[in-house]
Amino acid sequence: MGTKRCLACADDFDPCPRVAAQNYCSRPECQRERRSLWQKDKRANDSDYRGNQLACQRRWRETHGDYWKKYREQHPDYEQRNRELQRGRNEAIKAAPVAKMDAIAPAGSLRSGRYRLRACGSNGVAKMDEWIVQIVVLTRA
Repeated sequence: MGTKRCLACADDFDPCPRVAAQNYCSRPECQRERRSLWQKDKRANDSDYRGNQLACQRRWRETHGDYWKKYREQHPDYEQRNRELQRGRNEAIKAAPVAKMDAIAPAGSLRSGRYRLRACGSNGVAKMDEWIVQIVVLTRA
C-alpha cells in the first residue's frame, strides 16, 4: 500500500494497513475535519441520528438551564461585545430596505411566482427563518 494524499491538509501520508479506505492523515486537525464532515452528512441524511442529537441537546438544556446566564456573569466582556455587535446588526437592518422597491404595488398587480416569506417581529425586524412559497394568482381584480 503506497502513500496517499490527505483530503484535509493535502499532505502525503502512509495509511494504516488495517484501514483500507483511510483518506485523512492522523493529525488532530485533519481528524477533526473528518469527524465534522461525517457528522454533517449524518445529520443531513439520517433522521434517527438527527432526532437523537436533538433529544440529547434538549436534555442538556433542561439540566443546564442557567448555563448562559452564568457564562454571561463570568464573562462581562463577552456580553458587552455581543450587545455592541447586536446594535450594529439592528442598525444595518434598519438601514437596509426590508422589501423590494415595488412592494407597495397597486391592488391586483401581484404576479404568480415564487416568493421569500419572512415573519417580522413587532419591531419590524425579520427573523432568520424564511420560507420559499409559491403564489398562484387565480383571478385579477
